[in-house]
Amino acid sequence: MRVPTHEDAYHWHRVFDHPEVMEFHGGASAEVSVYEELTARQRRHHAELGFCLWTMVAPDGPVTGEVIGFTGAQPWPHAWGPVGEVEIGWRLGRDHWGRGYATQAALAGLDEVRAAGVRHVVAMVDARNARSLAVTERLGMERVETFATPTGRRGHCFRLEL
Repeated sequence: MRVPTHEDAYHWHRVFDHPEVMEFHGGASAEVSVYEELTARQRRHHAELGFCLWTMVAPDGPVTGEVIGFTGAQPWPHAWGPVGEVEIGWRLGRDHWGRGYATQAALAGLDEVRAAGVRHVVAMVDARNARSLAVTERLGMERVETFATPTGRRGHCFRLEL
C-alpha cells in the first residue's frame, strides 16, 4: 500500500473501468477528473490525519507492483449517513477479486488508522454487495444500522472498535 500519487488517478480510472466494479458505486465508470480529485484529497488526508485511502499494489502475480485498487480510511465525505465518522473502504479491479486482497489490505490499513489514534471506524455497504459484506464479516465488524441512500438504495452501516 502507498499514499496515492497524481498518476494513481489514471491507474484507478483504468482498474475500476468495469461494470461489475462500479455496480455499487453509481453503476458507471467515473471520469479521470473524479479520481484526480480523490487522489489529491487522499494525499491531504494522509498529511493531516496520518491515514487515507491508500493505493493497493499487487503483491505477486504476473505484474508485481501493478495498481489493483485502494483500501484504507477517510472521514465520511457526505452530508448524509455517519457524518463525523471515519469510514474504511476498499475497491479492487475485477481481475483481482477472490484472492483475499481486500481483507488483507483492510487489516493493514486498520493498523495504520489505529496508530493515528482513531478509536472506531464504520463501513457503509450496499445491502446487495455480498463481496463487501463478506469483508466486513472477516474484519469482525458489527452491523449497527440499515439506511437508505439519497438515491433510495438500501445499505448497512458496520462499526468496528479499534
